[in-house]
Amino acid sequence: MKLLKKNLSPVAEHVLLVILDGVGHTTRKANEGNAIDGANMPVLKQLWATKPTLQLQAHGTAVGMPSDEDMGNSEVGHNVLGCGRVFDQGAKLVNKSIETKEMFHGKTWIELINYCKLNQGTLHFIGLFSDGNVHSHIDHLKAMIEQAKEENIKKIRIHVLLDGRDVPEKSALEYINPFEEYLTNLRTQGLDIKIASGGGRMTITMDRYEADWSMVERGWKIHVLGEGEKFSSAREAIEHFRKQDPSLIDQYLPGFVIHENGEPVGKIQDGDSVVFYNFRGDRAIEISRAFTEKDFKPFQRHLPNIYYAGMMQYDGDLKLPEKFLVSPPAIDRTLGEYMANTGIKQYAISETQKYGHVTYFWNGNRSGYFDEKTETYVEILSDIIPFDQAPKMKAGEITEELTKAIESKQYTFLRVNYANGDMVGHTGNYQATVEGLEFLDTCIAKLKEVCDKTNTVMLITADHGNSDEMYQLDKKGNVQIKDGKPVPKTSHTLNPVNLCLYDPLNRFTLRADISKPGLANIAATILDLLGYQTPEGYHTSLLKR
Repeated sequence: MKLLKKNLSPVAEHVLLVILDGVGHTTRKANEGNAIDGANMPVLKQLWATKPTLQLQAHGTAVGMPSDEDMGNSEVGHNVLGCGRVFDQGAKLVNKSIETKEMFHGKTWIELINYCKLNQGTLHFIGLFSDGNVHSHIDHLKAMIEQAKEENIKKIRIHVLLDGRDVPEKSALEYINPFEEYLTNLRTQGLDIKIASGGGRMTITMDRYEADWSMVERGWKIHVLGEGEKFSSAREAIEHFRKQDPSLIDQYLPGFVIHENGEPVGKIQDGDSVVFYNFRGDRAIEISRAFTEKDFKPFQRHLPNIYYAGMMQYDGDLKLPEKFLVSPPAIDRTLGEYMANTGIKQYAISETQKYGHVTYFWNGNRSGYFDEKTETYVEILSDIIPFDQAPKMKAGEITEELTKAIESKQYTFLRVNYANGDMVGHTGNYQATVEGLEFLDTCIAKLKEVCDKTNTVMLITADHGNSDEMYQLDKKGNVQIKDGKPVPKTSHTLNPVNLCLYDPLNRFTLRADISKPGLANIAATILDLLGYQTPEGYHTSLLKR
C-alpha cells in the first residue's frame, strides 16, 4: 500500500500541518465571547486575511457524529484529518447499537449480566454524566439501566463524573436533579438503584496520556473503595462544594462518596460487574488499565474479582479493554500508514494533553509507529495545573523543537497540535484564553520565519471550535447574562474552522468550488502539495491546480 507520484509541477518538498486545537471561525466579536477576535494576533490574522483561506466543516456528520447538532471534538477531528475520510464515530455507533438491540444481544452484555446474577453482585456504571455527546451521553446510561432492569438485575450503582466542559460549566444539578427523580421512580418498581460516588472530570478518573495518574488513583479510591468526603446525596455534595467556593466549576468539583447509615452505598467488590460507559477512548484508557491489568504499577491497588467492560474498545492495539459493548470504527488506510509504506519521513509533535491526537488518533486509533525508521514522534510534557493559570502551556517549547525539525530538512511531512485554544478555552476563562492565543501567535510568527528559510509550505487549521465562543448563547444567539456578567462557555462549538495555505514562494492556492469542504479534505490536499496521487476513497484535494 504505497503512494504513487503524479507528474506535477510545482511540488512542495516539505509540508507542515499546524493544528490550532479549538480555534474555530466565527464573525462574532470579542464582546460576544470570541476570544480570537479579542486577542492581539497580528501574524495569524494577516495570514487569514491575505493568504488562501477556506472555512471547513469540523462538526456533526462531517466528522462522523450522529447529526449536525453535535459538536466536533479532538478525537474525531484528528481521526478524519489523518485518514482523509469520514467514519461513523462513537456516539453514532452506540446509538445504532442500542436502537437495534445489538448491544444487548452481544456476548459482553450477556456475560456481564450473568456474572452479576451468578455472584449476586452489583452492576456498576461509571462515566461522564451529561449529554455533551463528546465522551458519553446520559441516554446511553439510561438505556443500559432499563435493559438491566428488564433482565432482573436487582442492584445497580452509578458513579457520576461531572462534566461542565462539553456542557455549561455549572450545569451538574440540571442533570442530577431529574436523574434522581428517574431513580426514585425505578425504586418504586423494586429496583435497588442509587448514585454511589462522583466528582469533577478534571479532578478524578478521567486523566489521559498518563499526564496525572493521581486523578485515576483518586477515582479508584472513591468508586472502588468508597473512600472520600461523605454526603447523603450527589446534590448535597455539589451544593456543599459550591457553597465552599462559588467560583468552582463542575469539571473541578472534588470527589465524593454517598453514605447511608455510616457506610458507602456502592463500593465495587468481588462478584460485581462494571461498565465504563464513555465511548471516547482517550480519557477511558487509564481507568480501564486500573480495572484490568494484573501487573499494574501506576499506583497501589487491590483488584477485586469483577467483570469489567468498556462501552467500546479504547485501544485496539493494546486490546484495551478486552471486553467491550460496541465495536469502534475500523479506520484503515490512514495517511500516516501510506506515507510510512512509501518511505516518506514524518514528524509529529505536541504536548502531553494532545500528544495522542497527532499520533494515536491521527493513525486511526493505532498505538505506536508504522515504521520507526521514517517516523519521529515528540512529546513535550504538560504541566499538571489548571490551564488558565499558565495559558502559554507548552507552545514555546513545542515551537522550539519543531523549528529544529523543520530546519533539519529531514522530514517531508510535519504535523503539530497546539493545545492552547482548546485546553485554556475549556476553563471558561476568557482573558486567559486571550493570553494563550496571543502567545500562540508569536509561535506562528516563528514557524512562518523558518518556513520562509526552508521553503516549507504551511497549512494552518483546527480540529474544532472552542475559543471562538467563550460565552453561552441563548436560542436567539444572544449572550446569556447572569449577575451582570456573561455566562462562560466551556464546551466546543458548531463553528467551522479555517484552513490557511502559506507558501513562501506563492505557488499554490485553494479551490473555492467545493461545496461544504471539511477536515476530511486535508489529507488529499497534503498529498497533492507533495505531488502524490490521492488514495481511493479519500475526499478530494482542496488545492487548485
